[in-house]
Amino acid sequence: MHTAEAIDIAEQFRQTYGQSPAIIARAPGRVEFIGNHTDYNGGAVLGVAINRFVWVATAPNSAGRLRFASDQATHMVDLPGDPGTRFTGPEVWANYPLGVWRSFLDFNLPQPAGFDLLVTSDLPAGAGLSSSAALELATALAVHGLSNAAAIEPGQLAALGRHAENKYVGVPCGILDQGTCAFGRAGHLVHIDCRGPAFSRVPFPSSAHLWIFHTREKHALIDGLYAERHRECEEAAVSLGVRLLADLTPAQLLVAEGKLSSTHARRARHVVAEQARVQEAVAALQQDNLAAVGRLLTASHRSSQNFFENSTAALDRLVDLLESHPAVFGARLTGGGFGGAVLALTRDSFTAGDAAEIGRLQAEHQHRLPEVIHLHSADCAQVIWRG
Repeated sequence: MHTAEAIDIAEQFRQTYGQSPAIIARAPGRVEFIGNHTDYNGGAVLGVAINRFVWVATAPNSAGRLRFASDQATHMVDLPGDPGTRFTGPEVWANYPLGVWRSFLDFNLPQPAGFDLLVTSDLPAGAGLSSSAALELATALAVHGLSNAAAIEPGQLAALGRHAENKYVGVPCGILDQGTCAFGRAGHLVHIDCRGPAFSRVPFPSSAHLWIFHTREKHALIDGLYAERHRECEEAAVSLGVRLLADLTPAQLLVAEGKLSSTHARRARHVVAEQARVQEAVAALQQDNLAAVGRLLTASHRSSQNFFENSTAALDRLVDLLESHPAVFGARLTGGGFGGAVLALTRDSFTAGDAAEIGRLQAEHQHRLPEVIHLHSADCAQVIWRG
């Protein structure tokens, strides 16, 4: 389907590389609805694919070179082959498509010897909307499409994207981002049992609205805080004699947490309680009880704030402001934390004017207006152009 966006991207590709693209793929960003840091702990999570996207256009390169360009980068990355190392500095973004290409061999998929690639996006980087997973999956579909091989199934697509980020980018993420991007459907949330992983969809009421308030504090998960929390959770599980923290119920943790240091106890409390909140949220959504869902979202944030300690003063202030608004069901940080964005679940009556007022009040304390985005659920990653 040659959408207006695809036609524009095809023209950008021609201007960049002097040829038309063979494949254009599009992948949505995602909002972590609830389930903060539960994924790599073996728990469950709810995500939603959103109507902000990354587009990747590709064509074969007869010179056997790997060329990467982006509308958000100042210059092209031009390689004679696999450099065998990770990029740093302004070229660090290229680790994502390069890691996907490297992962093809690990998944026994045909690996093109050379290609040109162009990335465009309307997803704000660093806002916790998973521009990285969208880039990985759009790259996988576009580059794989050059080989004319059988289509990649959604589960394999999600696994490949996660593998690329874990092994070749160096972020120990779980399956939430890539799974939501691969299985999303408009009008639904994606439920992921991360132990499988197993994917299913939960209907999302049309009367509910999602708003993102991006603090403009760009979080950098690879800088170590995400990895530190990952390590602390693993250490807590070992101390408690379980493989994963999600193996425990809140009651079991209450009995056993005396074995833990105070830091490890806080991390475990968050993960185990968050796992329970995910299941309660699914039940509440099935009953169309948005008030109950909202309370769970806000409880999730307070747990992140007090126990997992991956919030910031700016995120906490936004949640405080949103929680006090009568048209807001609930609010929480979304994504890895340490900056980024707050998600608000609201009634129909919450308007752009209300959002602007929340932003104004936030700026009084944080001296920075948040970026406000009204989002809708969207469909999964897919090929949208074949030349």
